[in-house]
Amino acid sequence: MIAARPIWAMAAAAATGIQVGATIVATRFVIDQTDPVSLALLRYAIGFCCLLPLAMTAGRWRIERRDLLPVALLGITQFGILIILLNYGVQFIPSAQVAMIFATFPLLTMLIAAGLGRESLTVRKAAGVLLTILGVGVALGGDLNGTAGSAGGWIGPAAVFAAALCGAVCSVFYRPYLRKYPALPVSAFAMFASVLFLGALAAGEGFFVHWPRFTGDGWAAVIFIGISSGVAFFLWLWALANISPTRVTVFLSLGPITAAVLGAMFLGEEPSVLIVVGLVCVVLGLWLALRSTDEKFASSG
Repeated sequence: MIAARPIWAMAAAAATGIQVGATIVATRFVIDQTDPVSLALLRYAIGFCCLLPLAMTAGRWRIERRDLLPVALLGITQFGILIILLNYGVQFIPSAQVAMIFATFPLLTMLIAAGLGRESLTVRKAAGVLLTILGVGVALGGDLNGTAGSAGGWIGPAAVFAAALCGAVCSVFYRPYLRKYPALPVSAFAMFASVLFLGALAAGEGFFVHWPRFTGDGWAAVIFIGISSGVAFFLWLWALANISPTRVTVFLSLGPITAAVLGAMFLGEEPSVLIVVGLVCVVLGLWLALRSTDEKFASSG
């Protein structure tokens, strides 16, 4: 199963990359009407409701008891901690910059997989890593130089980078469970665990006392974020089940492009020259690093 349908798996990964950029823009649009935890809860409660009927009708959906806790922890990290950090970060920096930092996701995945002996880190890949990091540095340089003495200048980028690290770890460690179970039950259960986690946090913020107040456009953004997140996470796990994590996560490079275009269209954000130069470096770095991606991971347990 792991080697089957690689073209469709890459198409699923590409769709997820585009969705990441689109939801970053939608999140930035609506974040001032709520808070990071409440938005994350709504996002994955909606996503879980979309996945549950499909998971229940799937042939083999039951997860063994010994695997419930690891899958739940992966879900809490992927949907709870990661999204809270990402939602927090978008309050401080523009959508394209958020997506640019989040584009380190595949590089972090590659380094973690290499550290575990799942993929080889060649000179070409190392050069790509350095080029991509340089691109991120160029993109951030113009905005952060003027605020270097202020903690606020680094809060947003640090939060988004931590979110990317959470996602990279999860992408590597989901693999054994995707070899054992179909993607749908893993998606639904992981998301359900995150909803419980986020619900507990949101309760402390009074979410269940006062119903969120969004504008009509705000609710449209929340519903889009929730439904697209449910669909995209299933596609993400399905892609991870068929090709290596590095090949899946490389398509997150589509996120900055999507965020830049949609941010300009809907939020009036104008990409600076540094953002464009940084984006070019990121894309070239990813292409160089992953040009001959090692599929050792696909055959390892």
